[in-house]
Amino acid sequence: MQVTCFYWLRQLRRSLDAESAATLVHAFGASRIDYCNAVLACAPKATTDKLQRVLNAAARVITGTKKFERGLSRLLHTELHWLDVPERVMYKISVMMYSCLHGQAPQYLLDVCQPVSDVSSRRHLRSAGRLLLNVPHQRRSTFARRAFSVAGLLVWNSLPDYLRDPAVSRDTFCKHLKTFLSAVY
Repeated sequence: MQVTCFYWLRQLRRSLDAESAATLVHAFGASRIDYCNAVLACAPKATTDKLQRVLNAAARVITGTKKFERGLSRLLHTELHWLDVPERVMYKISVMMYSCLHGQAPQYLLDVCQPVSDVSSRRHLRSAGRLLLNVPHQRRSTFARRAFSVAGLLVWNSLPDYLRDPAVSRDTFCKHLKTFLSAVY
């Protein structure tokens, strides 16, 4: 996939003007990078680095910078308002968890989300009042923690309290989440 993406990005840069290339990169490039990237939750850095290189190349096409010019990271975050690949994965999982906790997801995903306050042995803990979710114990640390039933809960529990507030609307949640992820990571 990576080689194909680089090929098409080069073709866009050569054959179209800057504005048309930017529109196509936004429409197709970013959507292909985001497609099924939730499976990259808790993935090793080597795995996400490949997609990050594609994202950087797409940003270079839009901004017109060369491969070895400095400041691409600043352009990526401040001008294009794009998150890096690991943060994009966290964003996607967090929005999915928001949907689950507000009853806007399929039942099999809703069943995964069990608040700490619903567990009888943990009902009196401080974490029960912080709207944290009960993360199931997994035996194997390689792929078990990458499953949505674990990774989604871990990502949700890592968010600050103001984002986990159930009174926050979806639009406000998404806006504050992107601000939080771009500032922290």
